[in-house]
Amino acid sequence: MHRRSSQRLLNLFLAVTGGAVLWSAFPDVGWWPAAFAAVALLWWALREDHAWWNALHGLVFGLTFFLPHVRWAINATEVAPWIAMSVVEALFFALFGILWTWARRAVRAGLRGRAVARGSGAWQAAAFAVVFTAVEQWRSEVPFGGFPWGRLAWAMVDAPLGRSAWLGGTVLVTFGVCLAGLGLAAAARAVIARPRALASYGRATGVVAAAAAVVVVPVTLPLPASSDAGTVATDAGAVVHDAGSDLAQDGVLWAGAVQGNVDDPDLGVFAQRPELFGNHLEGTYELAEDFGGELDVVLWPEDSTGVDPRTSARAAAALDAAAEAVGAPILVGTQEYPSDGGRYNLSLLWQPGQGATERYAKQRPAPFGEYIPMRPLVRLLSDQVDRVTTDMLPGAEPAVMDVPARLGAAPTGGGDGTRIATIICFEVAYDEIVRDAVRRGAQVLVVPTNNAAFGWTEESTQQLAMTRMQAIATGRAAVQVSTVGVSGIVAPDGTLVTSTELFTHETLAAALPLRHTITPAVAAGYWPGWIAGIAAGLLVLAGVAVRVGTRVTGRRPARGEQDGDRPAASDHGALVS
Repeated sequence: MHRRSSQRLLNLFLAVTGGAVLWSAFPDVGWWPAAFAAVALLWWALREDHAWWNALHGLVFGLTFFLPHVRWAINATEVAPWIAMSVVEALFFALFGILWTWARRAVRAGLRGRAVARGSGAWQAAAFAVVFTAVEQWRSEVPFGGFPWGRLAWAMVDAPLGRSAWLGGTVLVTFGVCLAGLGLAAAARAVIARPRALASYGRATGVVAAAAAVVVVPVTLPLPASSDAGTVATDAGAVVHDAGSDLAQDGVLWAGAVQGNVDDPDLGVFAQRPELFGNHLEGTYELAEDFGGELDVVLWPEDSTGVDPRTSARAAAALDAAAEAVGAPILVGTQEYPSDGGRYNLSLLWQPGQGATERYAKQRPAPFGEYIPMRPLVRLLSDQVDRVTTDMLPGAEPAVMDVPARLGAAPTGGGDGTRIATIICFEVAYDEIVRDAVRRGAQVLVVPTNNAAFGWTEESTQQLAMTRMQAIATGRAAVQVSTVGVSGIVAPDGTLVTSTELFTHETLAAALPLRHTITPAVAAGYWPGWIAGIAAGLLVLAGVAVRVGTRVTGRRPARGEQDGDRPAASDHGALVS
């Protein structure tokens, strides 16, 4: 009994440590190898053959990770909503602990008595990766449309493994992180189990080599790599950021981006909307001075006008003048209040003399941030719900717009103009929205966002990592443009060409290659997630059947199957056990 209690305390310690290590893999720390160590620690923390203990350890792992990872939520709300969101997301790690307990029983039962002892650990590692990937995918879809923040894949944008998003999207990247992490666990176990045996070190070296291969092999994938990407100066001294013009298949989109900033970071954007609008107008005139008549479009962030210019003659006139001066339409962010209630988060393409010629409404408003589900119930927990006075409504149209060809310019995007993806803020975390836009012909990704409510936290850099990963998955150049930062220009292989600082006034000019090639990840669509979900479901059902069968027959599990402290007889020398 004492040994069992000590083991559970150790597992709890491993869970806490693992969650903290995983946090360090994401921006702003951004030490991506830590994700592999975190997976290894989670594996060890879930060693017991007891679903509820593993659920507890999974919950602790999730809380230790999510509480610091989304600490920016405190800036936008208060402590109670931040804790509530972290708990909800951590519950998925608890669910994983339960499902993995059952799935592992199925794997062990399937291997028992067969001459595959040396491969049993590899089967367990694959099963662990499948179940983890499936639960992460479910977390990205439910409840209320899901919350994909904190996916393992987002930490891999600078890792060789991140390039596998081109092949199988974020699902494949997360699967690879799990396999590599379990390779570390196996290597450590081989040495710890027999520290004086030379064969243990040979086995550990082999496993580490296999894990390293999972991480490194994606560098061989044929991502569109540019030799021209970088920052260059024009003859007039203006700066242009080339996002890989040598990769263009249908010409180049010349885009300006304005990060207007707010005058007082402590007040936030909502208290300074008139100044915010003015700052973005000012940035547009700065672009006009350097690039007047040479840009195809000017990109403004989410909610950058403070007022719907379609209902304000003064705002419309100001936009007309700025667009006329720069010689290009402006993509502006605003909000629309329909007569029957609610509001929409919009991107509008504003052309001088014509007004809004294109409209996109955000499809996935953020629950508890832009609308309050179950408002009467949630109000009992926190009065912060009343800060959202009008719930945001979901848009029904795809995230695409057509930018008209510039008068007198060489044809781009097929001659009639260019189709761009207009992915508003948190929507960049939802793979299906981005994929759908690309399938509908989007040749460039544009991510307007408003990060002012999150202060000096790492929320914006976490989002930029997602934008970069989506560029890899789709093979498209991308622009993230924020009210206060961080804004960035991204090449089609995810390379960050340039980025701004938080709370600075910046203007960017970029040459964005237009591409129409559909990557394998986009072509695969939902299938990688569906396959992971179906495989995980089958493993769990098989594990439940094994447990039921064990109780019916009265057979007692082997020692290693029962407490997870030691490998079962058939697991000797396995990859992980």
